[in-house]
Amino acid sequence: MSAREKNILSIKDLNKYIKMRLEGDSHLQNVWIRGEISNFTHHSRGHMYFTLKDAESRLKCVMFQSQNQRLPFIPKEGAKVIACGNVSVFERDGQYQFYVSLMQPDGIGSLYLAFEQLKARLEAEGLFSPQRKKTIPRFPKAIGVITSPTGAAVRDIMITLQRRYPAASVLLYPVLVQGTQAAPSIVKAIEAMNARREVDVLIVGRGGGSLEELWAFNEEIVARSIFASEIPIISAVGHETDFTIADFVADLRAATPTAAAELAVPHHLELRQQLGYMQQSLQAALFRQVQKKKDKLNVLRRSPYLMYPKRQLAQPAERLDRLTEQLAYKIKSRLNKAGDKLVRLEKGLAAFNPKTQAVFARQRLTASRRQLEQSMQMITRRSKQEWLSHVRQLDALSPLKVMQRGYSLVYDEKEKRIINSINQVQIGDMLKLRLKDGSVDAHVWSMEEKPDDNKSGTDA
Repeated sequence: MSAREKNILSIKDLNKYIKMRLEGDSHLQNVWIRGEISNFTHHSRGHMYFTLKDAESRLKCVMFQSQNQRLPFIPKEGAKVIACGNVSVFERDGQYQFYVSLMQPDGIGSLYLAFEQLKARLEAEGLFSPQRKKTIPRFPKAIGVITSPTGAAVRDIMITLQRRYPAASVLLYPVLVQGTQAAPSIVKAIEAMNARREVDVLIVGRGGGSLEELWAFNEEIVARSIFASEIPIISAVGHETDFTIADFVADLRAATPTAAAELAVPHHLELRQQLGYMQQSLQAALFRQVQKKKDKLNVLRRSPYLMYPKRQLAQPAERLDRLTEQLAYKIKSRLNKAGDKLVRLEKGLAAFNPKTQAVFARQRLTASRRQLEQSMQMITRRSKQEWLSHVRQLDALSPLKVMQRGYSLVYDEKEKRIINSINQVQIGDMLKLRLKDGSVDAHVWSMEEKPDDNKSGTDA
């Protein structure tokens, strides 16, 4: 083999050597370049393949899933970006490529673009839907505060809660509100508060700052944690003009931490005023109930059944007298018949032996006496049953008994007359219904006349 043949390399070895030299060049590591994305492909395995170009050149690029899953935005065709990475060779094709590890938009800023893209995606998922927001309790017993333990925000929240609603207890869960560990810290606090179930509402936020300083509240994990919380959450991030993703997902957004505390609890003066209104309303309701009871008592006092109870027994007493007279007449009639029969028996026995006549007479007399007693008992029992039946009928006709069966008395508004026909009322009149246990005020909305069956039959 000649010396020239010993220097012959395989294509694989050459590509590997070039790759080694490129990767060993420090000038080609952690290089930042600017360009426009073209031929963008997001592979099913998660890798991104695209070309970065400028006015004069093109460069093939690759960004593996392990790097692109941390991107704060989604690359698109035609987007101008700034990328950081290493230059190397894809040995199989012998083509050098730019392996991207970091990338951000060029121009409007990566954070703002990431904010808009995440906002649009979460809104499409329904995380901002008003129908899914929970109601903030009107009178919370305990309020949870998730914020930094230092700074003006926590001080403003505590002072406002103590001033407005000192009856509620406040639980502070200190968290990081800035930096790479802030979002996980906030998520952990929300989950812990939900697990402990010691508060009725949560205030999550911090004081004002730049977009970068507030970015923890724009993280997706924080947004989903707020959405998953079973405890209602009030967001209080930054100043009035600052909006974060947390504000859109939260059940209620407050312009400032102080405003969040004001929204979380009522003012004690408002409570006193409401208690005063409720006390007045209760007193008025009790007065109305007492007055209704008095009116009912007055109506019962004027009832003829209570004022003149003897009059209600007059007719039954008269009927009882007639029944007594009829009973006496029947008894006398039976006695007369029995006496006549006894006389006939005595005459019939006159022809017999005196002793025999006496025995027969005693037997007949005993039988007649027994029959008379039975007749009297039967007549007395029947008369008593008739008397009891009339008493029950009288009791059943009592208006109080009728009302106990579900009927009621209808009076006009001033209770001066009983209403028994629709011709006595007009639409809009106020009526009073007397029931067995009280009265009801009614308002005539409509009237319907009952058809006359006889009249309709005649017309037919």
